[in-house]
Amino acid sequence: MHLTRLSLVFACVALMQGCVSMPATPSVDQRQGQSLYQQHLQDNADIESFSLKARIGVQTEGKGFSGSLHWQHHANQDEIALFSPLGGQVASMQKNVDGITLTDANGHIQTAADAETLTQNLLGWQLPLQGLADWSLGRPHSMPIQAISLDDRGLITSLQQDDWLISYDHYSEQNGHLLPSKMVLRSKKLTLKILIDDWDIPTH
Repeated sequence: MHLTRLSLVFACVALMQGCVSMPATPSVDQRQGQSLYQQHLQDNADIESFSLKARIGVQTEGKGFSGSLHWQHHANQDEIALFSPLGGQVASMQKNVDGITLTDANGHIQTAADAETLTQNLLGWQLPLQGLADWSLGRPHSMPIQAISLDDRGLITSLQQDDWLISYDHYSEQNGHLLPSKMVLRSKKLTLKILIDDWDIPTH
């Protein structure tokens, strides 16, 4: 009897160890979500240029800024204009293969190798332009993904990349593409809210 009980205990322990070591099998919902996500990426993969108008809100180290931006994006070129809540232009940026140029409201021009450094120095907060074009389209950019969450349509609800956490609250259909209309970007020192009011996606 004693040996029989020991045998049963060892069998149960072995079974538990086997269960722990077994890899988890993705559920049907997870596999379907991944499939829809890949389809969404494929649907938006051909978007290489766009124009948008958005309202933005910035919070960083006790300081804030609110206003709007107009952005024209192309594969190797960006033009961004920032406006105050009253509609006055605060700054404009031009990016190309040679670097970034920012012109402030007083007409002062400064250049830098990247938008993050330039906006931090002149505006007091970073605009993460390296990844922002892809993030605005609801897709990761080329750097490694740290974490990602999807909804039941395969659309990203949160994405962690380049030490930024990007949350998506709403998508809308634009020229046959599902694109974000509300997103929040957070880093250690900055929260950037973007409400996109108008998309212009060129048709091919």
